[in-house]
Amino acid sequence: MVSSTDKIEKKITIRASQDRVWRAISDSAEFGAWFGMEIDGKFTQGAEIRGRMKPTVADPEVAKRQERYAGSPMAIFIDRIEPRRMFSFRWHPFAIDTSVDYSNEPMTLVTFTLVPTNGSTELTVVESGFDSIPIARRADAFEANEEGWTMVLQLIGKYLQLQKA
Repeated sequence: MVSSTDKIEKKITIRASQDRVWRAISDSAEFGAWFGMEIDGKFTQGAEIRGRMKPTVADPEVAKRQERYAGSPMAIFIDRIEPRRMFSFRWHPFAIDTSVDYSNEPMTLVTFTLVPTNGSTELTVVESGFDSIPIARRADAFEANEEGWTMVLQLIGKYLQLQKA
């Protein structure tokens, strides 16, 4: 059984087609634009993708808060891609201290799932595996990402609304 400290789950209904939401999460350039990351390369299953934090284009206030992390390196490992339905990757959560080598730590799994609903798309993000993160930083990583995924889902919604304008 997964404990309440091991998994974060967030949902949003976006007024956009499943195809459009899929493109926003599966195209690395679009993902980076709304998430706040400059990504080197394309998302392909099994790939290690590197990039740097970069303020989001979707919300000026969030972009200001992200500015202090601009240029910080990030790496994600693409786990699975099921077109129009599911996209997942692994990463080191809340790995923001550039003086720390996180490479030997376990990673969490982030899964985006899309379900069409009456002309909109329900997007669910689940991040699991926090119980395996070293105890010294587990609570901080969980708390930061609990808050962060709420913000991130709002960002993709705002990004897709901006794209319609």
